[in-house]
Amino acid sequence: MRTTATPFRLTRISLVFVALLALLLSACASNRFPPAPGQVAASDYHYIIGPSDTLHITVWQNPDLSSTVQVRPDGRISSPLVSGMQAAGLTADQLAAKISKDIAKYVRDPVVTVVVSNFHGALSQQVSIVGAAAKPQSIPYRDKMTLLDAMIAAGGLSPYANGNDAVLIRGGKSYSVHLDGLLRRGNMADNVPLLPGDTIVIPQGWF
Repeated sequence: MRTTATPFRLTRISLVFVALLALLLSACASNRFPPAPGQVAASDYHYIIGPSDTLHITVWQNPDLSSTVQVRPDGRISSPLVSGMQAAGLTADQLAAKISKDIAKYVRDPVVTVVVSNFHGALSQQVSIVGAAAKPQSIPYRDKMTLLDAMIAAGGLSPYANGNDAVLIRGGKSYSVHLDGLLRRGNMADNVPLLPGDTIVIPQGWF
């Protein structure tokens, strides 16, 4: 006598299959990338000015030539005696030297200082946090920034984040990072250094 599985029985079998598949995929995902490097090559980092950054330009003993300007979307700035100068892509010291050279025809031996505030930065100078973070966003990189610094800026993980399956993408390569261990258990061994241009991808958990 043939028997036919009831819809209830099929539903239970389906749920068990889905659960096993989810566990299998989760196990595979956590091992698919090598761990993120615990150290990065030491470098003399200098911030690169980007569009929308705010610059404080000071010309020593010439307050009338000093100003606060915002870098335009095209990467240029204008200030007293300077019109349409390219600023994006330069460090603060490089821009100061460029301004000094430009105004030397009007000011004898000018001493110019450029300080960047209200950082936005070029994309290559940012760290992006995407996926199941509390506040996914891109933040300007700063010297010696770590994974913990970036996650604090992003407000931590969302309630449904699968932090231990997060991925760090750097220069076209992918590395595994363990955000649950870092943020929920305080394991500082998981606090890896970051580099400009890094992207942190945080998946949602299955449940």
